[in-house]
Amino acid sequence: MPSAFQFQCHLVLIFLAASKGETRYLEVRDAGEDDPFLLLSEDLKRELSAGQIYRRSLRCIDMLSIEGQFTFTADQPQLHCATFFIGEPEELITIDYDFVNIDCQGGDFLKVFDGWILKGEKFPSSLDHPLTTSQRYVDFCESGNIQRSIRSSQNVAMIFFRIQQPGNGFTVTVKKNSNLFPCNVISQTPSGRFTMVIPHQHRNCSFSIIYPVVIKISDLILGHLNGFFLKEPSAGCAGVGDFVELLGGAGLDPSKMFPLADLCHSFHGSAQMKIGCDNTVLRMVSSGKHINRVTFEYHQLDLQETETRKENSIEEFCLPSI
Repeated sequence: MPSAFQFQCHLVLIFLAASKGETRYLEVRDAGEDDPFLLLSEDLKRELSAGQIYRRSLRCIDMLSIEGQFTFTADQPQLHCATFFIGEPEELITIDYDFVNIDCQGGDFLKVFDGWILKGEKFPSSLDHPLTTSQRYVDFCESGNIQRSIRSSQNVAMIFFRIQQPGNGFTVTVKKNSNLFPCNVISQTPSGRFTMVIPHQHRNCSFSIIYPVVIKISDLILGHLNGFFLKEPSAGCAGVGDFVELLGGAGLDPSKMFPLADLCHSFHGSAQMKIGCDNTVLRMVSSGKHINRVTFEYHQLDLQETETRKENSIEEFCLPSI
């Protein structure tokens, strides 16, 4: 098998597409584990009657986009398991331990990670998260009853676990909470519209779309003059405290992706870009001196659009990977 094909198979290729029933495949590996996980995601959103609590069993590899109570019980030794949680962009995720029966002394573990880890890459990246990498892990075997409720810093979180004794397991309740100023986001869908606002905060925020997309920025407020710049080795927004950059790549971590374009100054109008990479990220860097805001919309790129150039579009990237 050619190495390029292996690389494509082992990166983020399949994600949630609830409205169309599409699936994508994710390979997951904790930075401290050698063996990868293979995640076969499916649409888990269900229509629930008002006031009803959704309950179901967890699979060893699972993805959830709905509130409810979820139980995992090992029917055989399970050494590499993970559950991924995702909410809407304006939601945070709270995971409560209701019941835990694992053998910590025997090598079992149950950990919550604030974000996602896919094939050793993190979202949000270490550059964009308020906590250090070690602080983003909450290990039940170390914290026990001290911390039985964990809230994420963005719309995604995960648990990964090892349970060797059949019959052992755990139950968690997952809730969603409103986030007035969403910062780091993974989109559940291949199309949408979003406004990112950073109100006088010194932080970096990334919006990740795990699809090849056409992205159109319609409004950018940074408190500067007008301007739009392609990313070049000798150009960019170096020295500018507030800017937006577009990134593309095949992995999950924005800090490891290829910089495609920089937007250093405010503008009103339309700036469109076709990005054929497996993952597209719009990332805002904020110095905290201004109220920065960017409004954009996006939709999945199809083959016909790769052949047609629209007005106000700039050079396409990664199109051979489609």
